[in-house]
Amino acid sequence: MLKATVYVTIKQNVLDPQGSAVQGALHSMGFAEVGSVRIGKYLELQLDTADQGEAEARVKAMCEKLLANTVIEDYRYELQAV
Repeated sequence: MLKATVYVTIKQNVLDPQGSAVQGALHSMGFAEVGSVRIGKYLELQLDTADQGEAEARVKAMCEKLLANTVIEDYRYELQAV
């Protein structure tokens, strides 16, 4: 059994209005040292396979088809045995 940890972030050249709103809120709360904020997603998936190659292919397919909008988001993942 493997666990996949997936990180999805907005591409650097794409405007992140949610991140800008959080940055503004932090500034208004006195955290002026925050230069920028980017918002993303964190997912943990438990996979019923021990085959590393198969798991990588399946997680990549999941990211490409559903978990990330590859037009505006980047993703990366890590696999580890559980």
